Amino acid sequence: MTPAVNEVLEFIRENDVKFIRLAFCDLSGMQKNISIMPDELPEAFENGIPFDAHAVKGFAEITQSDLMLFPDPATIMVLPWRPQQGRVVRFYCHIRTPGGDTFWGDTRALLKSVLDRAAKKGYSCMAGPECEFYLFKTDENGEPTMIPFDNGSYLDVYPLDKGENIRREICLSLEDMGIKPESSHHEQGPGQNEIDFKFSDALSSADNLVTFKQAVKSIAARNGLFASFAPKPLPDKSGSGLHLNLSLLRNGKNLFRLGDEHSREAESFIAGILSKITEITAFLNPIPNSYERFGSFEAPRYVTWSHGNRSQLIRIPAAHGEKVRMELRSPDPAVNPYLAFALVISAGLYGIENNLPLPDSLNIDLYAADENITKNLVRLPENLGEALDIAKSSDFVKSVLDENLFNKFIQLKTEELAAFNRAADKREYFMSNYFRIV
Repeated sequence: MTPAVNEVLEFIRENDVKFIRLAFCDLSGMQKNISIMPDELPEAFENGIPFDAHAVKGFAEITQSDLMLFPDPATIMVLPWRPQQGRVVRFYCHIRTPGGDTFWGDTRALLKSVLDRAAKKGYSCMAGPECEFYLFKTDENGEPTMIPFDNGSYLDVYPLDKGENIRREICLSLEDMGIKPESSHHEQGPGQNEIDFKFSDALSSADNLVTFKQAVKSIAARNGLFASFAPKPLPDKSGSGLHLNLSLLRNGKNLFRLGDEHSREAESFIAGILSKITEITAFLNPIPNSYERFGSFEAPRYVTWSHGNRSQLIRIPAAHGEKVRMELRSPDPAVNPYLAFALVISAGLYGIENNLPLPDSLNIDLYAADENITKNLVRLPENLGEALDIAKSSDFVKSVLDENLFNKFIQLKTEELAAFNRAADKREYFMSNYFRIV
């Protein structure tokens, strides 16, 4: 046993831990877990805990269905919304084959490999997601309704904003888990909220995002509400985005802020993302509902950038010193964060490796821009079908993803899209297959 493992085992013994959750994500980013008792944890660290991978959508065929979960000791976290007597802790896990190899569908391992590649080139990447979500009332059976929790709008206060106490409880729970919230507020839509937490290294940030979604859903349910991370739950209201803030460091220095100018590397990093964004959109906006969000309520439609401007795909927010970063505004909360972060960061590294020049910024309101301007701009894909077609022909995406992972993701999303297109009532299909799940 390593010192880190021994330290974890001592914590389990001394802190009345009775249940241990071994967590991982499927290809779509849905969190899964197995619960074990504390006496089984040494075995889990040593030899792994088996599970039926065939029962996890997209993971394995029934003839080769055994996979093993190995907890990552660095990810131990007490779940504060569970009982404090007989505590529950959670680990994120490495997924391996019975022979000890990394499983091709372990997207957390994929992100780690991308970050390791960046580190070999002297770079590290910090990430800070801003995740929006809606709170809805539930019926007498506890099932979600489409009635928003309140009718507040951007930055409103009580009584228009009824979500203050829920956000407070979420923020305090995140703080108890070692995730530092920076700000929280009511968003534009009725019942829509946003909580931003402090940026960290990209792997921890992806872990924290998965934890955040679980915390929001669990605390909302405990308060008789339903939290939805669907990109566009209400057709005529603001969509929920997952704005991804990224900064690139070399030797501990933020390359987005050197003196009065961005470094050439930072500019090429942005240029790489701009050049590959349409190829990775299927992974950043992975459900049919994702595309209902584009082009309104501050969600982008065109592949452009500028400083400050919220109608752009990428903007450089007003900030000082080490907080200077880029913000990618197209992703939504339906993503698998490990897969999304891996592709976005890889696109940035592609830009650096190929010394791509940053195109001129376009500091205009693209929602009101004349067609003579917008007709010459590259657009984001109009729908999931278009996004998948672009991804299928992308040598870049194929170079980042394992062949099995690439093929399985495309297969799953193609099947999902076909089922959606066959549905006579698209809204009902969304409600049954995405609204209650994402």
